[in-house]
Amino acid sequence: MSSIPLPPPGEYIKAVRETSRAARTKANISITPESIKRLLLSPAFTSTFERLRVAHGMAMPLNFPSVASELNVLSVLSLLNFASGYRVPLHQATGRGAFDNIRAFVFSAFISSSTGAGDYFSARGMQNMTETTVADLMNVTDAIHVERPHEQIPGLTVGELGGPVWEVVQLIAKTLKETGDALVAGGYPDLGNFVLEALKEGEKAKKAGGDEAEVTVERLIRGIPAFQDMALVYGEPVYCFKKALLTLHAVALRFGNSDSPSVPVPRTSHLPIFSDNVIPSLLVHLGVIDLSNADASLGLPQLFPDAQSPEKLYRLLDAAEPTAPADKKAKNKEVPKEGPLLTVEQAYVLRAAAIDACELIVETAKELDTSKASEDLSWLKDITLPELDAWIWAVAKDRPDYRKLERFALRNTAYF
Repeated sequence: MSSIPLPPPGEYIKAVRETSRAARTKANISITPESIKRLLLSPAFTSTFERLRVAHGMAMPLNFPSVASELNVLSVLSLLNFASGYRVPLHQATGRGAFDNIRAFVFSAFISSSTGAGDYFSARGMQNMTETTVADLMNVTDAIHVERPHEQIPGLTVGELGGPVWEVVQLIAKTLKETGDALVAGGYPDLGNFVLEALKEGEKAKKAGGDEAEVTVERLIRGIPAFQDMALVYGEPVYCFKKALLTLHAVALRFGNSDSPSVPVPRTSHLPIFSDNVIPSLLVHLGVIDLSNADASLGLPQLFPDAQSPEKLYRLLDAAEPTAPADKKAKNKEVPKEGPLLTVEQAYVLRAAAIDACELIVETAKELDTSKASEDLSWLKDITLPELDAWIWAVAKDRPDYRKLERFALRNTAYF
């Protein structure tokens, strides 16, 4: 159990914003109005925002027997939305990045369950999940061993379980088991039922004039350890709660326009961003988050040494160069370059900076004078935090030059 206290009741969303700003300020990470306006008015942003503003990657091309089944799988996909620190080894092992591997695992487990292999995503099925099953469903059984010299026979090597992909397998199995334990202890048949109950509590609060998102998020975080995404920075808690917030937004995107009144749909346009490693890294590369004068005792200025290069910024903020579909597909298969491996404190202060940066970006967009722009940019005043989050996350995959940009990595975490 974490020794970090949870926020006061009713203040979880507020705590994300306030602790993020405090950590970013204390670390002396600079975010200027000029750098924000430069991004908002750049061709890179204005030419792609409309297309990418809802591209969170949570759509599931599966046939579900019921709304309850779909909600459960969607909730599990949000729960397991981590492994970003293993992007490069996963690319080397499977040709796919972290989230694409997680999504493939979830789809494979659901399809296997549907064909009589036992329901992996029931509470009991999660409790009984093994590393062997995870590796099989991820199709990585040939990537979870490392060789070491035999202790007694010179020249002989022996294989044993280990390496970064094995760490991912262990994290997935541990998260599912831990969540299954919590669900069984609470009397829930699966995660979807738990999420549905939290959504209904939120709906009740909404009818009484409260914020349903606040109530639902708090319930998710209190009930499921894998949603308790927080760390100490400078001895003070920083709350990110990426996966809990994303769960709400995924529900809103999927069921917001559906004819499924059985799933209450929370309002999510006011939620903080779902901070991972992609968003802060990209905001550094795009010149919004400036680490050049940040806290040297945390080693922040050295993390992305060429990020403030004017020539590089100019290219990145310009419109993307046209790419033939075949070239784009080939480049997507390239193994990306490993970014800096961070400590927990470094990772959380950068994630906090991204949360605060996006708050400032949306605030600036609402007040931005676009009357002298050569095109109609009045839509900038209406952008929301989840849309901005989606754009940053999606454009990082969309542009070949952005795909090559280094992202920081934190290993051995199940939070992002």
